[in-house]
Amino acid sequence: MPLLGEHRNLIAVAYLAGVLHQLLLIASAGVGAYVVARAAAGASPGQLTGWLVLLGCLIVPLVVMNVADNTFAHVAAFRALADIRAKVFTAFERLSPGYMVERRSGDLGAAAVSDVEEIEIFFAHTLSPLAVASTVPVATTVVLASFHWSLACALLPVLLLLASVPAWLRHRAELHGRELRDSLGRMSADSTDTFQGLRELVNFGAHSQRLGLLRQQSVRLAKAKTAHGRRGGIEYAATDTIALVGILVVLVLGARLVVAGELDRSVYPVAVVLAAMAMAPVLKVTEVARELSVVASAAERINVLLDEPAPVSDLVTRPPAGSIEPHVQFDGVTFAYRSDLSPAVRDVSFEIHPGETVALVGHSGAGKSTCANLLLRFWDVTAGSVTVGGHDVRDFPQEDLRQLMTLVPQNTFLFNTTIRDNIRLGRADASDEEVEAAARDAQAHEFISGLPDGYDTVAGELGALMSGGQRQRIAIARALLKDAPILVMDEAVSNLDAASEHAVARAMEEARHGRTTLVIAHRLSTIRTADRIVVISEGRVAESGTHEELLAAGGAYVELLASQLDGILDPDSRTASRSGH
Repeated sequence: MPLLGEHRNLIAVAYLAGVLHQLLLIASAGVGAYVVARAAAGASPGQLTGWLVLLGCLIVPLVVMNVADNTFAHVAAFRALADIRAKVFTAFERLSPGYMVERRSGDLGAAAVSDVEEIEIFFAHTLSPLAVASTVPVATTVVLASFHWSLACALLPVLLLLASVPAWLRHRAELHGRELRDSLGRMSADSTDTFQGLRELVNFGAHSQRLGLLRQQSVRLAKAKTAHGRRGGIEYAATDTIALVGILVVLVLGARLVVAGELDRSVYPVAVVLAAMAMAPVLKVTEVARELSVVASAAERINVLLDEPAPVSDLVTRPPAGSIEPHVQFDGVTFAYRSDLSPAVRDVSFEIHPGETVALVGHSGAGKSTCANLLLRFWDVTAGSVTVGGHDVRDFPQEDLRQLMTLVPQNTFLFNTTIRDNIRLGRADASDEEVEAAARDAQAHEFISGLPDGYDTVAGELGALMSGGQRQRIAIARALLKDAPILVMDEAVSNLDAASEHAVARAMEEARHGRTTLVIAHRLSTIRTADRIVVISEGRVAESGTHEELLAAGGAYVELLASQLDGILDPDSRTASRSGH
């Protein structure tokens, strides 16, 4: 119900319209039954004219209330779904990237789409009918009591028994609903993984193995649906049986009352019709209730997502006053991704002066990317501080902090839209001329112009139509367009060939000009261009200095370069020894 938000008034209107519609429907059925009974008893047309006029007058409001009930309920539902989906996407943004790295994108997509859609059943098809089912049968029972008290006494326990059916198997329904939503989420996640990894599956001939996994998930989903359907079948049988028994009880009891002279013969059909109509709203609710276990499971998944605490949260509402100097400093920084894990970095201290380029180097897993993540405040430090312009990054609202920085990641994500729009991600209001200027500085204009539609060429899903070097230059163009004073480049050339690396290196040089830059790199060609190098080893700063200073020191930096050169030279050395050179 809290997810309904500000749309409760629309649901209230739908409820009133639903009650009026049901009452008008019962009145129409009752009047119709009474007319038939009087006609069968030999009443003249003149005696029935008033009743027939009344029946005709009920048609228009009956239709209007039916339309109002369905319209307002669905409008409220669809507006609420739009609000919920916006909250889900806001939660994704709030929780990124810490929460996302531990979840599968397909499962998160299911939460944003199918889980939200499931809630429509509750808002549009449950709330109003539930309110109608809790009021209309009471009114109908009162009318039956006015005919004869025993009719109401006979119908009341049947209505209560009918309403209790969903509770009989409630625990099993909750298990089935949770299993069904979980199976759908896993199926969605595995399918997404399969679609995104088709090239690798074909390359390694593993498509049969992957297909087997999808079959297993499909079987699991089928079992969950079968169990859900089997339980629903039991509930269908129970509700139909109870409803038929209720009508039969009123039918038999009414007949006995007519024979005994305690009930008017012309009222007898009306009593039977009213009994059937009294059970109709309850039957509708019990029918919808069979799906509420799935709805409840979907709502639970959404609420867990919305209630998940963010890895970082704003501690202030305004940034520090005055201009912010792009001076970055790490002071005794220690950080662990989880309390049960060892720290990824320990007591790390270094600084980057305005306009300076510092390269973080070290073996994989040394903690380089962790330092970048802490600067961008994707996570908060466990101890120590990261400052920008002398202010702790936690003293900035996240939105203001991100305006000071831009990231060029190792694996650039391109959206399945035009290259122009992908570059404009850096600044949404940029003109076409500014986009092209950024692309020129990023050494990307030439290859973009050679594409079939130039800047209007669609990049393909995940940028599949672009090479690695092209994607990286587009990422640098984004960064240039954003024009943030602090630039973070995370392994921007690590996966490129020599030609692409040269083009990206030129683009990086342009991007770094006049900016405070943190470069995470392995390649010597990138490292040597930095003003200063900080060597990270096992989460600590091993040494720092210029390329020449560190070479002369003969410490961790030289060992790192030697290990990289060994990997390159050893195969050649072995080849040379075999050839006798």
